[in-house]
Amino acid sequence: MDHLTTEQLEAGLDHIQQAPADDGRLELIVQRPAEGERVVLEVGELNPEEGLAGDNWGVRGSRRTDDGSSHPDMQLNLMNMRVLELVAQSPDRMQLAGDQLIVDLDLSAVALPAWTKLSIGSAVIEITDQPHAGCAKFTRRFGLDAHRFVNSEFGKELRLRGANARVLVPGTIRQGDVIRKI
Repeated sequence: MDHLTTEQLEAGLDHIQQAPADDGRLELIVQRPAEGERVVLEVGELNPEEGLAGDNWGVRGSRRTDDGSSHPDMQLNLMNMRVLELVAQSPDRMQLAGDQLIVDLDLSAVALPAWTKLSIGSAVIEITDQPHAGCAKFTRRFGLDAHRFVNSEFGKELRLRGANARVLVPGTIRQGDVIRKI
């Protein structure tokens, strides 16, 4: 599959920026049971111990912790559906991004500053201050221009690569759930 050029990606910015700032929607739940594996769920369970139940967040570890353990403020990765539709170019490639919660919601730092709480289904999550950037895997899957696009200055401000979050209140989430700021 050919990857999009910077010009093609930038042409999608208007659509991306029309994502709702309030009352967004959970479009896709993607569990990562093991490295490189993806399971699309209609219903998921969030809890403060595991993040998304059955996901491998707890065993992946992090370079951002002193002991290499999983970072508590990077338990969940949220990505904007509009950005993902653009870079993936096909619905069957969307789970490749590696984010657990794909949302139709403005994830920009202005709309969702760190420590903003969101209700999804019966769960409550909190956006954290940990940046989420495009990595080598993202580049292989979606192209170098997509990597540069999401990691650009405006890409970081808009959080085009997504936002990190942690679970505050356990609960059940479902595709189609409304996401509300608390």
